[in-house]
Amino acid sequence: MVAKDAGSRIRRRGLMLVLSSPSGAGKSTIARNLIETDPGFELSVSVTTRPRRGSEIDGIHYHFRTQREFDIMRDNDELLEWAEVHGNFYATPREAAEKAMAEGRDMLFDIDWQGAKQLKEKMRGDIVSIFILPPSMKELKARLKRRAEDQEAAIETRLKNARTEIEHWTEYDFVVVNDDLDRAFSQVKAIVVAERLRRDRRPGLFDFVSGLLDENLE
Repeated sequence: MVAKDAGSRIRRRGLMLVLSSPSGAGKSTIARNLIETDPGFELSVSVTTRPRRGSEIDGIHYHFRTQREFDIMRDNDELLEWAEVHGNFYATPREAAEKAMAEGRDMLFDIDWQGAKQLKEKMRGDIVSIFILPPSMKELKARLKRRAEDQEAAIETRLKNARTEIEHWTEYDFVVVNDDLDRAFSQVKAIVVAERLRRDRRPGLFDFVSGLLDENLE
């Protein structure tokens, strides 16, 4: 008979896991695996001004907003981070993230170093940031070619951008080299386990320890 996990019942504050990497290093695959295998995680749903595609559902894939609505949210400090990509704006809504943290739910952010920097400025104590590195630039180029999603010129642009992104590795709490996907994923999961056990994320420990000390052994 497996003993009940008393520690898992201790109330804790959620964490915000930030995964960043250059294109092709494996960030999105690791993020998808986490969402699929760890029920404690939910993916942050971004706000965007991009037009909704036919297959997309508002509130599930994105929170679709007009440019004016987006500007109001930004000006009212309702966004934790935002960026402009190809003429459209994307952002992380503050209210949903703060509610999840307070309820002990963990949120996963698949974002670049610029978004990670903004999140840290707003929610530093809740952030756990991991940068995923490729084993080599040659391997990164090979992965981009194997994806067969981009023309040669686009691949070269991604590689150029990758060098800029990699320069920000020192801004992250942890760095994982993805030379083997299973091993890299295991390392990310180990980081998550450790961070969930941090004393300062578990306010319920005060009541738990008080109960231990007050327990009658007779």
